Amino acid sequence: MYDYLRPLLFRLDAETAHRLTLYGLGVAQRSHFAHWIATPPADLPTTVFGIDFPNPVGLAAGLDKNAEHLDALDALGFGFIEVGTVTPKPQPGNDKPRMFRLPQHEAIINRMGFNNAGVEVLVRNVQQSAYHGVLGINIGKNKDTPNEKAINDYLTCLHRVYEHASYITINISSPNTQGLRDLQQEATLRRFISMLREVQERLGSQHGRRKPMLLKIAPDLTEAELDAMAGVLLQTGIDGVICSNTTIDHAAVADDPRGGETGGLSGKPLFARATAVLAGMSQRLQGRIPLIGVGGILEGSDAAEKLDAGASLVQIYSGLIYRGPQLVGECVNEIRRQRGDADVG
Repeated sequence: MYDYLRPLLFRLDAETAHRLTLYGLGVAQRSHFAHWIATPPADLPTTVFGIDFPNPVGLAAGLDKNAEHLDALDALGFGFIEVGTVTPKPQPGNDKPRMFRLPQHEAIINRMGFNNAGVEVLVRNVQQSAYHGVLGINIGKNKDTPNEKAINDYLTCLHRVYEHASYITINISSPNTQGLRDLQQEATLRRFISMLREVQERLGSQHGRRKPMLLKIAPDLTEAELDAMAGVLLQTGIDGVICSNTTIDHAAVADDPRGGETGGLSGKPLFARATAVLAGMSQRLQGRIPLIGVGGILEGSDAAEKLDAGASLVQIYSGLIYRGPQLVGECVNEIRRQRGDADVG
């Protein structure tokens, strides 16, 4: 069905189409017509971070920032769903237009700027949903919070979402909040993660269950920066790493009329860079910290390549815009085929 709807959606601006698609998914789910949109794949159980995932293909953060559409997204067959990025206070994000499709490159540029309704609204939406699957909650800082006080925003969100999340992702790698990526610098990152880890363990004791904490990193780090980051992550005992966020390098889309728009580039042009960062982190971490591969997955073989590069799980977002919900099952089935071939071998 999505193959017929996509031309109509692409006539709308990207953000309007985004809202309309989520609304339509909700209507289909509530009307018990979700099977017309996607056929959920058979389970492919995967255990990572001590969590049992029904399959290793998840939804990346950014699509459902406020956890308003969990039930509808669940019907698409994801093995896990990550919502957010959420901040302590509501904020409108950057000025519109702020999301742009580049169809000839199967890419998206966005400069959304952590637009969300605030952590209290997200928590309420999670509580009111019927979703009981694996839920990641991605947290960030408000735009007007200076970096020297950023830890307070992350701690506020961590305390508030801990009870409701299967895992929590720390987002310090979005290019659309000024200065945010500076938190990835070695000394700053060490202090930052150490403080969050201390509170994570305390919350685990209070709630009687330890929730994994993941860090989402940028694809634009140098080899030296990746070396330093890997050392910090091993020292601080982070539970997982998501490789990677969007890139600020638009060279691959320089020929596109929209290629010069400010913001993070995602989709097919990100695949090689994000996968290289994933492979590099896998080599540096030597299996001691599990990885999630994200960035540029537009077909099942892309998901399988992420696993070959060292990922235990994958996430998709931009690929959904270009391929639709069928991409979920395609990725799961290709990973299943790859696992079967490995078993035979």
